[in-house]
Amino acid sequence: MAAFKNTQVFSSAGLRIVTEPPYLERHNPLSDSLVLVDPPRHSRMRNIVGRVFSAATVSALEGHMRSTATKLTHELLRRRVIDFAIDFASPAQTRALAQLIGLDASLEKHFIRWTADVFSVSTISPDDHARIDEVRRTIDEMERYMQELVASRRRRMENDLVSEMIRCRVDDIALTDRELIGSLLLLLVAGLETTSTLMTNMALILARQPEWMDRLRAEPTLIPRFIEEVLRFEPPLHATMRLTLAETELGGVRLPAHAMVALLVGSGLRDEARFHDPDRFDPERRAQSSLPFGHGAHFCVGALMARTQARVVLEELLRRCRRFELRTERIQWSAGLNTRCPLALPIEVIPT
Repeated sequence: MAAFKNTQVFSSAGLRIVTEPPYLERHNPLSDSLVLVDPPRHSRMRNIVGRVFSAATVSALEGHMRSTATKLTHELLRRRVIDFAIDFASPAQTRALAQLIGLDASLEKHFIRWTADVFSVSTISPDDHARIDEVRRTIDEMERYMQELVASRRRRMENDLVSEMIRCRVDDIALTDRELIGSLLLLLVAGLETTSTLMTNMALILARQPEWMDRLRAEPTLIPRFIEEVLRFEPPLHATMRLTLAETELGGVRLPAHAMVALLVGSGLRDEARFHDPDRFDPERRAQSSLPFGHGAHFCVGALMARTQARVVLEELLRRCRRFELRTERIQWSAGLNTRCPLALPIEVIPT
């Protein structure tokens, strides 16, 4: 938390090497997003995005989230055995983001592919030329799509997030096109990755601890605390990177200037000094934390949307599903440093 708060020493802007490794040989528009800039530029951008992406915006989206969750739950019950990650969590969040931002909902599968490719950038071997070419094409494709979307809204404003971000000013300064495109892509790919991961991890825990489905149905007021414990126990964001701008000390260790530091969020959320019996899943524990969504200046602007989406989905699932049963003996987890999520979650749904 100390490192998150100290943006003067622990820089996000210095980590463009993560989004733009040498083998990519091109600019990555995500490098112009909120997560990779420092104050004061970050503060100006954050003020604009925060004003537009408000509690009122999320509240207005809740009806669409619920309608989508109802349709997906109906399909889940029709099929009975599904891959929850691919067949439920990803489409639920993709459709919510498309509605929010003003994207073409028919491109849902493209948005999911873009997200997977973007999150793989820092894990690709420089010798894997076929995969590198694939990712370059993806970045070209998503940048071109967002450029056309922004140009379209500049010609004709609509009732969506893109139009509001274009209109919004802080001290009479608007976002540049590069900042706009970077911010929109961040909302799409980070919003999709983290929230679909939260929903998938939630389903996994319910499958492994089915007693919680009965308990939450009987005591729906526990749902928000259950979601917070999922976020602590299996946070979507397990680590994020910073670059030291000066020599400093952290946790009794001297760090030189220009050192790359991994802030291990997942470890912090299992800190035995703060959480009693931290390796036990317990939604009734008193100590909770906002750390799953970062801390300080870079606290996630989409935190409320993620929590709302998880609550709406859980309410709909509890209403129509009695329990989930895992249909695999071994969960295969994602290999990236930043996020931890089952790559697939085959479950059978037992209806109420």
